[in-house]
Formats: sequence, structure tokens, C-alpha cells
Amino acid sequence: MTTVDVDLKYIWHPAAQMKDYEKFRPLAIKRAQGVYLYTEDGREILDIIGSWWCSLLGHCNERINKAVTEQLSNLEHVIFANLTHEGAARLVQRLSKILPPGLCKFNFADNGSSAVEMALKIAFQYCAQTGRERKIKFACLEEGYHGETIGALSVGSMDKYTAVYKPMMMESIHIKAPDCYRCPFNCTRDNCKALCLSSAKESIEKHAHELCALIVEPLLQGAAGMRVYPEIYLKGLHKICKDNDVLFIADEIATGFGRTGEMFACSKADISPDIMTLSKGLTAGYMPMSIVCTTQQIFDAFYDDYQKGVAFMHSHTYAGNPLGCACANAVLDIFEDENILDEARDSAAFLTQVLNDRFGGHKNVGEIRHIGLIHALELVADKDSKAAFDPKARTGYNIYRHALLEEGLLLRPIGDVLYFNPALNIKKEDLLKAVDKMSRSIDYVLGK
Repeated sequence: MTTVDVDLKYIWHPAAQMKDYEKFRPLAIKRAQGVYLYTEDGREILDIIGSWWCSLLGHCNERINKAVTEQLSNLEHVIFANLTHEGAARLVQRLSKILPPGLCKFNFADNGSSAVEMALKIAFQYCAQTGRERKIKFACLEEGYHGETIGALSVGSMDKYTAVYKPMMMESIHIKAPDCYRCPFNCTRDNCKALCLSSAKESIEKHAHELCALIVEPLLQGAAGMRVYPEIYLKGLHKICKDNDVLFIADEIATGFGRTGEMFACSKADISPDIMTLSKGLTAGYMPMSIVCTTQQIFDAFYDDYQKGVAFMHSHTYAGNPLGCACANAVLDIFEDENILDEARDSAAFLTQVLNDRFGGHKNVGEIRHIGLIHALELVADKDSKAAFDPKARTGYNIYRHALLEEGLLLRPIGDVLYFNPALNIKKEDLLKAVDKMSRSIDYVLGK
């Protein structure tokens, strides 16, 4: 049996209707290098989405490979309770110098959803231990996504992920999110005055007495279709929380480590959250690891004699994993040594121009939006009315399928939103190649 035959016999793939795989069989990847994947049968595939947004510096990066190999020969795992190691200590010391001011305590987990669960629990327990016992609810933005464990789903607003599980989920306060493409105030990102903050202000003030924390994807709602919103909105949201004694949790799992053009999206907006979650780019996709960062004030609420029972009793088997820390330290080494952010900003400006030139007048491209090197095309049935395609047509999916099978481009859409979220060190010639491949795939499905 081939790899694919065995796969289809035994494996249940993530985020998939497996019946689709009867006709659209998975491709067996044998190796990868840079932004390219290579199949068992010798095909080359350009990975323009960073392999679920985490391949930050390209596949099989030599410096990260070397760091992992060296670490593997010394220490592969150690319980992180009452034991520590140099890699973890070095990592958090370095993070403390580049994170938004005030974030200085670090709790390790093993993936993004786990980090979000931990952040929610820390916020909840902090309120309980600081005289805010009535503050037991969380707020989130509509169309938000923070992972797929039950707590993370409870602070998300994507029905395709949450609908069936609602009887299991906790009740949260859902705030209308900014949708700059379809702004109800007829503003644009360039002239935005954050008028849509009125709904957030109303909701937070109404529920402040029972509201523990707001969790938000700063500047970019990823799973909602790479929705980019202005810094003025994020700054205003942060101030509303501060004014109402509501903790501000920044979920930077997808936006951290240069994805928005700055090291962290919160820094781009000049705000400092109470709690921040990190993953994905933290280890450049090499190892499953995440970190929850908090302020000294929050940490102090858990610090007392053991008999007081205020410790944070939460653990992960792979917390502080030495291999993951080696990856993360190598990522920071590369940022420090190789001018990654400046190169990514230059590539981002180049890609913006190319996409605007190529698709700005396309009858089915409603909007081209971008932040950092992340770029997204929202496809619509009618450009004037901004009417979407019928979801049953699966337009984005059909373009993705054609791009992968016929063009060798990994272009996994979000509904009818096609996006680029490549490695930060991608070359301009590979960006051009990806644009050409996407263009041909759009033409094939929609017609010229």
C-alpha cells in the first residue's frame, strides 16, 4: 500500500470532511526546503501559507536544524516542575526585552489552544483572588477565533467551529467586530475614526461588573478571513478595558514574531496587554510549544504561602520542552542576525504593488487587504454590491484544489478569501511565482 492508501485507511485529518478525500486525495510530502514542499512522486509545491501560518523562516532552516540537533544530543525533555534548564531561562530573558512593556512572567504550554485555556484560567483566578469574585465572564469579538478546546471555543465566534458544541460551552459576551471591507459607517482603514467602537464600549460598560477579561486577536482576525483592522480600534478597545477594570488578553499566536510587520501586533499599536499568548512563529513551526506572558501584578496574586491555596495548579507534560526552547532561541538569533523584519517589510511592499496591479481591477476581487507580509484577496460574486458567492459553490475550495493539483501552489483559503502568509524570508521571485499560479487558478475556476 502507498503512503496515501494507508493514510486514507487509518487517519482522520484535521478540519476536513473526510468524504472530500475520496476525490481529492492527500499528497504525500517526503521533504521540504525553504518555501517548497516535495512529494513522494517528485512534485514541487510552493507553500505560500507558511504551513498553517507557523513556518516562519522556511522549512528545514539550517540554523534551526543545527540548534535542534545540538539540543537533541544533550537534553530532549525534563519535567518542568522544580527543574529548569538553560534554554528556557535564556528564552524568557530574551522575550522580556522585546515584548510590550510590563510582560515579565512566563508560563509554558504546548500549543495555541492550551495557551488560550491557560490565559482564561489565569484571568479568572486572578479576579477571584483580588476581590473581584463577581467577574466570571469573558468577552470576545464576533468572528474571533482562539482555538478549538472548549474554553477557547467559548471565546470564539465562528459557528462552523462552535455550533454543535454550544451546550458544552460557557456563556461569553460577543462584541460586534470591525469589518473594514463592509464598514457600516462607510469609512476606510485610512480615514477610520473607530466609530464601530461604540458597540464594544456599550457591551463592556454594561457587563463590567461581571466581566473578567476581553480576549482579542490584535489587528488581524485570521480565521475570519484575514480581516485587518486599524490600530486606532485596538488602542480604543484596550483603553475601554482599562477604564472598566477588565483584563486585556492579546492572542498573538498568529500575529506574533513579525507577521504584522512588527515583532508583535500590540507593539505596532503601542499597547501593552495584561496577558499575551504566543505560539506558531515562536518555534517557527518546528516544535509544539506556546507561552502565556503576564504582568508582575497578575503573578503576584498567585504568590503566597502554599497553605493559602492560591497557586496556579495547571501543568503540561511538555511545558518548557528543551527542544522547543532551542527552536525558539534559534528563531530569535535569526531575527537578531539576519535583518528579517526589514526584508519582510520590503517584500510586503513589493507584494502589495504586484497584487494591486494584477487584481485591482478584477471583477471578482472585492478587496485586497494586507498587514505585514500577510495579504488576502476576498472574492465576491458582485464587486459593486460586495455580494458573496453562494457557499455551496465552494469557489475558494475549487481554486485551492486546482492550484495544488495543477499549479503546485499550496493556497488553502478561508471560505472565498485567498491569502498569502509565507515565510518572512521568502524571495521576491517566489512571491511572483505564487501570484502567477494563483492568477491562473482563479481564471480557471471563474473564467477570465
